[in-house]
Amino acid sequence: MSQPQPLTLGPGPSDRRWVPRIVALTALALPVIAAVVVGVLITTSTPALRSSPTALAGLTLPFGGARVTHVAAVVGREQKNLPVRLVGDEVWPVGTVGAGQPVTVVVTLRRPGWNAWFAGADTKLTLTETTPVARLTNSYLTLAKGEPLQLHFTAPVRVFADAVSGAALRTRRFRTPRASVAVTPNASAGTLRVAGAPRTWERPQVQTVSWFPAGSAATAVATPAPGSTLAPQSSITLTFSTPVAKALSGHLPAVTPSGVGSWRTLNSHAIQFVPSGYGYGLGAQVQVALPAGVHLVGGTGDPVGTWSVPAGSTTRLQQLLAELGYLPVSYTPAGAHVAGTVSAQEAAAINPPSGHWAWRWPNTPATLKAQWQPGAYNEITKAAVMSFENNQGLTVDGVDGPQVWKALLAADLAHQTNSFGYTFVFVHEANSGEYEQTWHNGKIVTTGPVNTGVAAAGGTQTGVFAVFEHLPVTTMSGVNPNGTHYHDPGIPDVSYFNGGDALHGFIRASYGFPQSDGCVEMPFSEAAAVYPYTPIGTVVDVSTA
Repeated sequence: MSQPQPLTLGPGPSDRRWVPRIVALTALALPVIAAVVVGVLITTSTPALRSSPTALAGLTLPFGGARVTHVAAVVGREQKNLPVRLVGDEVWPVGTVGAGQPVTVVVTLRRPGWNAWFAGADTKLTLTETTPVARLTNSYLTLAKGEPLQLHFTAPVRVFADAVSGAALRTRRFRTPRASVAVTPNASAGTLRVAGAPRTWERPQVQTVSWFPAGSAATAVATPAPGSTLAPQSSITLTFSTPVAKALSGHLPAVTPSGVGSWRTLNSHAIQFVPSGYGYGLGAQVQVALPAGVHLVGGTGDPVGTWSVPAGSTTRLQQLLAELGYLPVSYTPAGAHVAGTVSAQEAAAINPPSGHWAWRWPNTPATLKAQWQPGAYNEITKAAVMSFENNQGLTVDGVDGPQVWKALLAADLAHQTNSFGYTFVFVHEANSGEYEQTWHNGKIVTTGPVNTGVAAAGGTQTGVFAVFEHLPVTTMSGVNPNGTHYHDPGIPDVSYFNGGDALHGFIRASYGFPQSDGCVEMPFSEAAAVYPYTPIGTVVDVSTA
């Protein structure tokens, strides 16, 4: 009987032949398993563009790395190209970007060749975000005396800028963002332009903050400040401590000069006067009157604000008068002509362009040439203004006030030139041989004997004068040197040029020496010939030379 065999652990003779095979298969499988695991990590590690608290965007690279082959960005609704650069793992703009602008960043990656087999060679990443905006939480503040302006923003700012009206913004940068910024006010009330940006590369949006003294009375702040200078087309903004409807009770402020523009509502606390056409006028005084009980900061005769518009320069006045044919000289600009718009012409009136003068006629009398002074408001320039006023139906006073400038600019824009031409009357005053020469448009049109004032009457005053009244016939009255009165009706062809002195016709037995009470008398025929050439604004030179 056979004995039972003892239990043996481990492979039997037939199992031993599989051991090398298992070991070999395991050695072959491990690299495959490792490759699969790495592939899973590569394919599941996704590169990304993310928001950044400081830059335009942050970049996350995939497992195994990748090379950035292209970085680009566009900004705004028009999607204009925005230069950018990659700094570390962040995309930064080259230059500045406006706040509140949509920006799209595009980054292209290329993986190394050993892992591109699993996840692809190139990957394009895109991120679109709007650049952050920091707005004031309150634009109307009331302050106790000595308190700072505490400006609060809807987002912490790294860049802050402020400026009073008309000044350039002053910029400050903070190491850490601030939700509020303190500003020391320069007055008890006023308006300040401020701007805050959450990013250092942003162009912040400029906003306006107004502050008022604490109290119950309504206060208004004007921009520009009362007492300052206005351009003819400048707007005036009034900002109130209380809502406009409450401060004004539904009545808009009166503006002087009237009819030069209109008010518009900016918001619940502010209104703006916008000039139209020629605006206030060159040399105008502008006044804005508020209702009683409203305090206008800086107002004169509270609650009235006053501003001044610069007058037009004499040089530009002469340039325009020459271009329109009211002077014996011509004007040619040194550069381009002033643009044919009201605003450009008004700006040139205040700051005239340079140019060249030339006599319009080669035989211009030397006595007339001696009177011409560029840039000087002398009698020749005054006479040209009077001639223009007469042609335009304006009051003839020889003063280049706002109405004259408005009409002058309008005439220049419409090319309304003087069709009459230019006249110069020379009167030679002496005890014998007195005569006149009337020169018009380069020709002597009349010449003949005259009688000037006798010594007992004070003679006829010498000098250069402009004709201010032009009458076909009139009655002359006065007192003779001997004390008797005279009353002479029917005096023909009268051109007054200095007080009661005039060119006119008068019957005398002879002519050529002093006989009058001050006027320049001529035979009727001669006076009739001179009269058509001596309208208002004609230059008369009485001389003993």
